[in-house]
Formats: sequence, structure tokens, C-alpha cells
Amino acid sequence: MIGRLRGVLVLKQPPQLMVEVNGVGYELEAPLSTFYELPQTGEEVILHTHLHVREDAHVLFAFASPDERALFRSLIRVSGVGAKMALAILSGMSAEAFHRCVMDNDITTLTRLPGIGRKTAERLIIEMRDKVTAQIQAQGTLGGGGTIATGPTDPTGDAVAALVSLGYKPQEASRLVSKVEGESDSSEDMIRRALKATLKN
Repeated sequence: MIGRLRGVLVLKQPPQLMVEVNGVGYELEAPLSTFYELPQTGEEVILHTHLHVREDAHVLFAFASPDERALFRSLIRVSGVGAKMALAILSGMSAEAFHRCVMDNDITTLTRLPGIGRKTAERLIIEMRDKVTAQIQAQGTLGGGGTIATGPTDPTGDAVAALVSLGYKPQEASRLVSKVEGESDSSEDMIRRALKATLKN
């Protein structure tokens, strides 16, 4: 099991990134919350990882902190929640916000995330309540924020592509990004603003 990588950040294009460790390039997938914490390409980065084994592929997921990875691992154990949906949850809200939704039985906010219907939201709240309570008591909630990295050459296109990869339809992704396009030149910032706007509606 690969649990941690320390190397040079070679590529970052949500939701994919690559880290070179001793001459080996590791391809990883990460939630947008992790992308907000990444340094510039060419700089050293330390990531906590989870190896997800499927019948057709072995996928390595990367996270900025052990707490973020722990939440991901808890989410994929919930019935009907796969790795893609877990990434969408972590990309759409901070761990702290997710904890609040679970403790407050806030089904409405959860259903605003792509791919999560009412039944899935209810199941998340029921199955995650004990785990969230234990994590809050043991470690406290995970805060959001972090340094936003500079976006690629086509931040608008990359922001739309990232939202589509999270489960939004292309037309909806374009509409969300167009609303915040003039507010930032960074794809990560556009994505963050677009997702925050969906949660406020």
C-alpha cells in the first residue's frame, strides 16, 4: 500500500496531478480541496495517498492531509458511494462543512452536490454520523482554505472540464463557470467560486 509520496510536482490539471519521486512519475487523482493546497509545478510536495483497487485499474488518490484521506476512506465505505462520488463531496465542500451537514441532518445542502440524490444524502447522514462524531471528538474538524495555485494556460476550459469530471453536465458546468469567470484568472479559484455558488442557491 502506498500511503505517502514526497517528490516534485510535475503536473496539476484537476482532477489529475503527477508527482515525480526518484525519477518515477506517479499519476494521481485528487479532490479540489487538495488542489487549493498545492505549490507551483516544479516545487516539492508531500501528499497522503490511498490506493483504490478496481477490477480494471489501480487508482492512486492524493490528499493534502491525513484527515482528508480519512474522510475519503470513510465515504467510500458507505453503501452506494464510490471513489468518484467521494471526490465530488470533498471537492464541493470542506470536511468541516460535510461534518456540519451530517450533524445537522442537512439533506438539502448535500443534494446540491453532483450525483447525490435525496436517498444517497440520507444514507450518508445515517452511516457517517457515528464516524463524524468520533472524528470531531478525537481530532476536531478539518478546516478549509489554503493557498490557491496559479491556473493553467486555459483556466476557463480547465475549470469547466474539472466540473464535468465531478459529475456536472457540460452545459451546466459552462454556465456555472461563466458566472464567476471575470472574478479570477485561476482555474482552481473559478472552480471554488462556482461550487460555493451552487451551495448557496
